[in-house]
Amino acid sequence: MMNAPEQIVEEQTRLTLNDGNTIPQFGFGTYMIEGDVETEKVCSEALSLGYRHIDTAHAYQNERGVGEAVRKSGIPREDVWVTSKLWPSEYGEGVTSEAVDKMLDRLGTGYIDLLLLHQQFGDYMGAWKDMERAVKDGRVRSIGLSNFESDRLEQVLGAAEIKPSVLQVECHPYYPQRELRKRIAPYGTVIECWYPLGHGDKGLLGDPTIVALAEKYGKSPAQIILRWDIQEGNIVIPKTLNTEHMAQNIDVFDFELTEGDMESIANMDSGTRYFTLTLEQQENSLSRFVPAD
Repeated sequence: MMNAPEQIVEEQTRLTLNDGNTIPQFGFGTYMIEGDVETEKVCSEALSLGYRHIDTAHAYQNERGVGEAVRKSGIPREDVWVTSKLWPSEYGEGVTSEAVDKMLDRLGTGYIDLLLLHQQFGDYMGAWKDMERAVKDGRVRSIGLSNFESDRLEQVLGAAEIKPSVLQVECHPYYPQRELRKRIAPYGTVIECWYPLGHGDKGLLGDPTIVALAEKYGKSPAQIILRWDIQEGNIVIPKTLNTEHMAQNIDVFDFELTEGDMESIANMDSGTRYFTLTLEQQENSLSRFVPAD
């Protein structure tokens, strides 16, 4: 039996970031949800089920739907964390500041809780300076990076006045990002996981270790993986359009994996990624896309 939404809201954990802000550790991802109407509908459902963190991006082309759901929810603005991401076409001093204003217009949320650079291409250093200014003038609360795993990560970390609070990357039991975690630890930056369930990979969800733990706790394989994320100290943003799965995913605060369980999952690390494009392939592919306002 699943816990009630109000109990989930009360029990779910928050992480204190390196800038002092506290972020709900469990969020709802909106990648590949098409259109603002569908996005509003799905996000409204997530908020009603106890989610208090929604992740979007300009490139997803659904920020307006996210903002509409937040505004119509009746939940105090300060109780809902909204993350969005800037595309490389919006990078650069002056350019990024204007892009933040446009994002605020699309979202209509008054401010952005967490703003990320979506990809490690373009004038990301100029963009970072504008993001720091956006924090100082109150348009943005926290700033971070997404998909920065090359030495460009250290370039930003070294030059930043305000250190990235979050690094959003592919992360799951087959690829737990342990080396990346060591690189960012001195800065207090935390990992936020996309593809936490391996993009729904049946191999990961059906892995014998995960299945055995699901049977042990009377939980689903997805819940075991998401609980692992919580105990690892990750932020996690699974996405689903299935209401039953949506409610089930976040219902992971009424049990705890043992140290032995966590070690068993740690042994699943196989270096397997689901997103396999090289840096050059990514740059060639992503450079051709410019999201509409």
